[in-house]
Amino acid sequence: MAGGIFLTAFTTSCTTQLEGPAQPDIKNEQLKDSVKEAFRLEKAEPKKMRPKVNYRIDSLLTKAKIDSFNNRYSEENRKIIYALNRIDKHRVRPNTSLVIPDTLSNDLMTYSPFPEELEILDSLPQAVLIAQRIQAFALYENGELIKWGPVSSGKRTTQTPNGLHYANYKAKRKVSSVNDSWILPYYFNFMNFEGVGTHQYALPGYPASHACVRMYMDDAKFIYNWAKMWEIERGQIKKNGTPFMVFGSYDFENMKPWQKLPEDMKANDLNDEELETLKDYVKQYLDDPKNFREEPEAVEDAEMIV
Repeated sequence: MAGGIFLTAFTTSCTTQLEGPAQPDIKNEQLKDSVKEAFRLEKAEPKKMRPKVNYRIDSLLTKAKIDSFNNRYSEENRKIIYALNRIDKHRVRPNTSLVIPDTLSNDLMTYSPFPEELEILDSLPQAVLIAQRIQAFALYENGELIKWGPVSSGKRTTQTPNGLHYANYKAKRKVSSVNDSWILPYYFNFMNFEGVGTHQYALPGYPASHACVRMYMDDAKFIYNWAKMWEIERGQIKKNGTPFMVFGSYDFENMKPWQKLPEDMKANDLNDEELETLKDYVKQYLDDPKNFREEPEAVEDAEMIV
C-alpha cells in the first residue's frame, strides 16, 4: 500500500471539496442521458461463445517433475499456465500443484473468467474490474472485454476495500509507504487518502498485499497507459477518472477457485451476487455528475455570432 501523492496537497485546505459528489443539475442530467444512450447502441458483431476448455491438476512433486514441465511446454505456454495459477514463474517449486488446460493457446483471452460482453457496463467508456474472489482483473470498453489477468489483492489482515473507486493519479515508479525498500512500478492510485492502487509486484498465487492490487509488469503498464486520471481545477475534482470496481471476497480457508476448474469449468465465472454488485456500482457511476463533464454548447447559426 502506498501513500497518496495528493494527500499533502489537499488535506489541509481541500478535504471538504474532495468529499461527496456535487449535486446534479438539469444540464448534467441531460448530458448523462445522452451519453448512456450513445453507448447502448446495438453492437454489430454477434456475441461469441466461449470455447469449452477442460483442465487438470499437475502436481510437480520433485525437481525432476519441474524439469519435465519446463521441457514439455514452451515459454509462451508456461506464461499462460502461470497466469491461470496467479503466480510468477519463480513460484514453481517442488510440491507445487498447477491447474493446466488440456489445449494450450498463447492467447490468455481464451481462458478468461470474465464474459466477452458485459451489458451492464455498456454505458461506461472504460471500467476496471477487480474480482477478489477469483484474484483477477478485467478491462472493459463500452461493455467489451479488452484484457484480463491475474492479481494479488490485500491479505486477510489488510484486504483491499470493495467499492466503486476512481483512478486518481499515477507514477511510473513509486516507493511504498509501508517499506521504503519496496519499489512499485507503474502505480495507479484509485483510493487517494488510503494510498491504494494497482502496480507491479510479486504474485504468489493468493492475496498477499497491504491492500494494493499487485499485477504482472505488462498488465500494470497497460493500465498505467490506458486508464484516465481525475481532472483537478483549483483544488477540486471536476471529473472523476476511470472507475475501478472492486468486489467479491476471497475464501482464505478452502481450495482456490481456479483449482476447481477440472471439476467445474465455470468455477471462476462471476456469480449472481457479484453481477448484482456491479449493477449497483454502475448505478452509482451514472448518478455521479463528476463522471459527465459538460461540453461547451456549439453555435448553430454562424449569423448569430456578433
